[in-house]
Amino acid sequence: MTTPHAPAPGPAILDLASDPAELTAALIDIESVSGHEGRLADAVESALRELPHLRVHRDGDAVVARTAAVRSERVVLAGHLDTVPLPTVEGSRGTVPSSWSGQGDDRILWGRGATDMKGGVAVQLALAAALTQPNRDVTYVFYDHEEVDSARSGLARLYRNAPELLEADFAVLLEPTDGTVEGGCNGTLRFQINPTGLAAHSGRAWRGDNAIHKLAEVLSTLAGYEPASIEVEGLVYREGLNAIRIRGGVAGNVIPDSAGVEINYRFAPDKTLEQAQQHCRELFPGHELEFVDLSPAARPGLDRPSAAAFVAAVGQEPKPKYGWTDVARFSEKGVPAVNFGPGDALLAHTDDEHVSARAIRDCYRALQDWLTA
Repeated sequence: MTTPHAPAPGPAILDLASDPAELTAALIDIESVSGHEGRLADAVESALRELPHLRVHRDGDAVVARTAAVRSERVVLAGHLDTVPLPTVEGSRGTVPSSWSGQGDDRILWGRGATDMKGGVAVQLALAAALTQPNRDVTYVFYDHEEVDSARSGLARLYRNAPELLEADFAVLLEPTDGTVEGGCNGTLRFQINPTGLAAHSGRAWRGDNAIHKLAEVLSTLAGYEPASIEVEGLVYREGLNAIRIRGGVAGNVIPDSAGVEINYRFAPDKTLEQAQQHCRELFPGHELEFVDLSPAARPGLDRPSAAAFVAAVGQEPKPKYGWTDVARFSEKGVPAVNFGPGDALLAHTDDEHVSARAIRDCYRALQDWLTA
């Protein structure tokens, strides 16, 4: 006897006029692990197409909605729909469906994506419904495949397929920042140094050439490296250069003929990718560097009028973003961008991921003030 399969879930319906915190819970309840964003993208698209002041475009599982009020400025509010996989720990609170604890404005919402970043997406959706005549034209971007390798990014695909939809003067990425503006981001690159030698029996080591020993100079450079702190547009970015992976060795009686170390360089937005690569080459003369991942930094653009007005609306001193985010994709295309969203980034991807109702509502009000003042 076979057990019947559970019926596929029907179309999800989102109420964009609901409280942004409750809308966050509704988004959490629609599972959207990377590669499975379709049902959530369908719900977002369906809800946005009900709003006559928006023009909606779908590309794969990315949805773009734009106002067309012909204002003097256009800004982007962007967020990704996908989450990392659900927790495997039994009894975890970072699961689907969502759950609440506490009372009133201090209630805490638990569930996968609460912090990263369905709280931010809920704010985008609520603003898209409420702001029929914003003081700036707004492009709302909801994209897929952010939590996986860069080659699959839905935002990168949008830039390839429909770059005109993303043209703007300024962008806000609603990644979790605990309600503080984090300007731009450090760039990141990874490279490998893979010296070769000559294998031999360790009892006759003089007949070989130990590849692992050739890493000594590389590791010494890394251990003595003093990362720079660099000011860009009033924000101080701290750099870093670190070994993140090492390999070598064949057996207990073999002189190894190959070895390797992988190194990550986090660099401030005063440098281009090419300048960052050249800095690494200068640090390791005589070695061939094999670059395996390259992501540019992003300047914060806080000198733009729209950015200054945004910082004033938030009412807090902006901070630098040390990690890499998709603001770099906007910056690379000439659109200065900042990170600003509800929730603590340190809770992202954890098994107890959560966000407060107050944080979601505060984020909504700050953006609403900026776009209506």
